[in-house]
Order: sequence, then C-alpha cells, then structure tokens
Amino acid sequence: MRRRLSAVALLVSLALAATAAPRMGVGAPLPAAQGESQSAVVAKAQAALDAKQWPEAEAALKQLLASEPRWEYSQALGVAQSNQGHYADSLDSYQRAIELAGKNASPAAIAPIYVAIGNANLKLKKNDAAIAAYTKAASLDPNPAVAYFNLCATMYNMGQPAAKTVPFCDKAIAADPKKADAYFVKGSSLYGEGALDKSNKFVPPPGSVEALKQYLVLAPGGPHVQDVKAMLDALK
Repeated sequence: MRRRLSAVALLVSLALAATAAPRMGVGAPLPAAQGESQSAVVAKAQAALDAKQWPEAEAALKQLLASEPRWEYSQALGVAQSNQGHYADSLDSYQRAIELAGKNASPAAIAPIYVAIGNANLKLKKNDAAIAAYTKAASLDPNPAVAYFNLCATMYNMGQPAAKTVPFCDKAIAADPKKADAYFVKGSSLYGEGALDKSNKFVPPPGSVEALKQYLVLAPGGPHVQDVKAMLDALK
C-alpha cells in the first residue's frame, strides 16, 4: 500500500526539484567585500547567482574567498556547487561556512546551511548524515517547518514506519499548518499501514483519511492529487 514520494523534499527557498539536481536559492544578497578591488567580483558573483549561471558563480566566489573568507561567500559557493551536482564539494563549502560563521551569525542564519547539508547528503545517499543535518537545522531555526518536513519525507522514503515518520510530519504541520506536503506524507504513511477487517474491507489507521483530505484542501492542484484521490477512492 505504501506510496513513494517522487521528490524527497519540497523546500521554501532551498527547493529540491523532483528531477535533476536541486536548485537551491541563495537567499539574502551577498554582502559587500571589504576591499574596493573585490566589489566588482561580488557584483559578478551575485549576477551569476541571480541568473543561475552556476559555473560562473562558482569561479567568482572562489576568487572572493581566496582574498576575503566570509561565511556568506562559502555558503553561496556551496549553492553553486550543489546546483551543478557537485555535492561532495558543496558539503565542504557548507561546512567551511559554518566554521567561518562561528558566533558571528544567528542560529536562524545557520539553519538553512544545515538544511542544504542534508539535501546534499541525500543526493549522496547518506541518509543518516542527512537526518542528522536536518535535526540540527530544526534545533536552530525559529520556523523549523522545512527541516521537520525534510525529516518526515526522508523517513517515509526510507520505508520507516508511521511511528517514526508521522511525528516529524506533525512537527512540520505545527510550524506551518498550511504545509500541504506534510499532510500528504502523514496520510500516506498511515494509509500504508492499514489492514483488512473481518469483512475483507481495507481500513486505514485513524488520522490518515483526515490528513489526505487536508492535502486536497490546501493543494487542490498539487502534484499528489491523483495519488490521494486513488487512496480515498479505494476506501469507497
């Protein structure tokens, strides 16, 4: 009965696409360089990031980091590398960003870096490392819906039981009650553990139908509508 998600994680500004490499947004604009000679390089890097010209962005950011190591530049470098499928390199850049930031960045600013680390690890099929990164992100982010949803979806795609999956879905929903995909994963996870009753009728666990119906309310044109309708129709 279990139905898999086609995309492991659906994020806000750090969205994993359902196909190909993840397209991860940088978020805030790059900070200005301290040296005047580097201003043009910052502008070049920012323009390349905005245009999603990842190789050009990577080259400019490496040039910046060679003369002025800043965590924001290293984070952006990780984004450029991830969007080219260079996930191992991006992990090095993200980790360096965390090290460079030290205590100079707020937890809320660091949380997306851990989400990105989780995304890269998923692409490298390092599920345990991804889970650890998302868990760290959730502990830092004042609005942890993204991190908790990623945990929810990752657990589901790993085939973990509802007992391990649903609590993370519920935390994502608590942080963002309009996060439709969290309802989809919750409902699907529970539905997959349904059983036949004495009359040979399939009965899903409590909460599954409600979650699936809420997905339809929140995302009537969403990518999982047909899956949800098929599950609900099977109960008629």
